[in-house]
Amino acid sequence: MGNQQNRRSVIKNLLAGTAAVTVSGMLSSFTKPEDNEQGFAPLKGNINHSVSPWCYSDLTLDQLCVVAKEIGITGVDLCGPKDWPTLQKRGMHSPMCNGAEINLTDAFGDKQFHATLQKNYSEMIPLVAKNGYTNLICFSGSRRGKSDEEGWNNCVEGLKPLVALAEKHKVVLCMELLNSKIDHKDYQCSNVEWGVELAKRLNSENFKLLFDIYHMQIMEGDIIRNITDYHQYIAHFHTGGIPGRHEIDDTQELFYPAVMRAIVATGFKGYVGQEFVPKRPDKIASLRQSIQICDV
Repeated sequence: MGNQQNRRSVIKNLLAGTAAVTVSGMLSSFTKPEDNEQGFAPLKGNINHSVSPWCYSDLTLDQLCVVAKEIGITGVDLCGPKDWPTLQKRGMHSPMCNGAEINLTDAFGDKQFHATLQKNYSEMIPLVAKNGYTNLICFSGSRRGKSDEEGWNNCVEGLKPLVALAEKHKVVLCMELLNSKIDHKDYQCSNVEWGVELAKRLNSENFKLLFDIYHMQIMEGDIIRNITDYHQYIAHFHTGGIPGRHEIDDTQELFYPAVMRAIVATGFKGYVGQEFVPKRPDKIASLRQSIQICDV
């Protein structure tokens, strides 16, 4: 009983904290002055918002769902079968499912992992569909000295039968673009052109890219042009401040409202997931602010 009371108290305090956010030290030039009288303006609804739980590890998934829903977020990223009942209980979507991958380094770019991955994804794809979800994450893995051509060929060989299964179940396999300069040394799918070429070779609407804006700003910049030129190959976005993957306000180098307007202009109907690691003590205030920044 005590634990239940403590949990209720934590959630109550979290929600109270988000409601009590003031302008001082928290709201930047990214928000309009008229939004600040009552804290924040109502969401416009042009962007579907989600959040990654690993950035809020001090909250249970259940607590994060409660807080996120109060902010106006409707999805929680990177959840698998064990998490879906919690999301469903809280009325939250799972816009980028996980749980079939081995890890970020051992993946479709190496034939030695194909048997394990094909087993894992063959089991997960029907589960994703059965629960009413669409996107399932996958990775290229490390380069390990392979040329681009060898990496593409290996990925096509490993993914082709799974893409066919995904087509049958109306699931989309989404390969994440990660930087190989700072966070994921030697990762092969580390620029948008590499990922787009793989998508062209697979030639299916059931294989697309997870465009992580933080990672791609580190690798190549030119974010708005790449989103505009390659939007048909993108199923999902992740955010993050550069450098450091912290708040996406004016403490970092990208102006996220312009990036979000470019996404909306493409007709994108998927989700933009907040995947920054809050640096400020009030993490929920940072999350709420990020939604207002991205709600163009």
